[in-house]
Amino acid sequence: MKKNFVESLELVLVHEGGFSDHPKDPGGATMKGVTLAVFRRFYGENQSKNDLKNISQEQLENIYKTGYWDKCQCDDLPSGVDYGVFDAAVNSGPGRGVRWLQGAVGSEQDGGMGPNTLAKVLEHNPLDVIEDMTDLRITFLRRLVTFPDFGKGWTRRVREVRQVATALCKDQLPEASVVTPSKEFETVRKGDSGEWVKMLQSSLNVSADGIFGDYTDKILKVWQQRHGLEPDGIAGRNTFRAMGMLG
Repeated sequence: MKKNFVESLELVLVHEGGFSDHPKDPGGATMKGVTLAVFRRFYGENQSKNDLKNISQEQLENIYKTGYWDKCQCDDLPSGVDYGVFDAAVNSGPGRGVRWLQGAVGSEQDGGMGPNTLAKVLEHNPLDVIEDMTDLRITFLRRLVTFPDFGKGWTRRVREVRQVATALCKDQLPEASVVTPSKEFETVRKGDSGEWVKMLQSSLNVSADGIFGDYTDKILKVWQQRHGLEPDGIAGRNTFRAMGMLG
């Protein structure tokens, strides 16, 4: 629905995080879900990684609105379905996002959102559309060669998108007890202690005593370097996301 773009963008950005340049990520350098290639397509081939890091809110909204939301005609989709298609388009490309929607409603899977697809969508219960569309999405992701590296995060993301899209479809917000996009986490660094330190240590395969000391700091920096993140020894959204602990 037309009124849902701003809220849907906020939900998508929960999953996208900040700047990353993972060597195994085919998208390359990415900031808030926008790849360098996409950024250059919108704002010129002379744009650098540093320019991407400093993308403005206006640029961000323009890219997401025209390149994804409008391309998938999300203004014309039912509430909840619009967010599900939008997130899929951002994560895997507008063509694939539309094909999963078309597969869910029995339309020709050509990746183009046209009147026939929209008509088919309106013939179906939007709750069923969301369920089937996200099933197709996760099936596709499991076949990718990069699934062993990113599969945990992808699976969690799709599960959360399904839950939130279903709640939006019912015109209600998720209750606090429902798993929603992982906005809340604790950024930890050397000298900290607690549950998030334990979870970090478990992911790093070091002794999970919950105390962030010299050894955890050293191992984390090595892990971040190997995974294309800034080796600053600070475990925040990007690090936990790369570990599959956040969507």
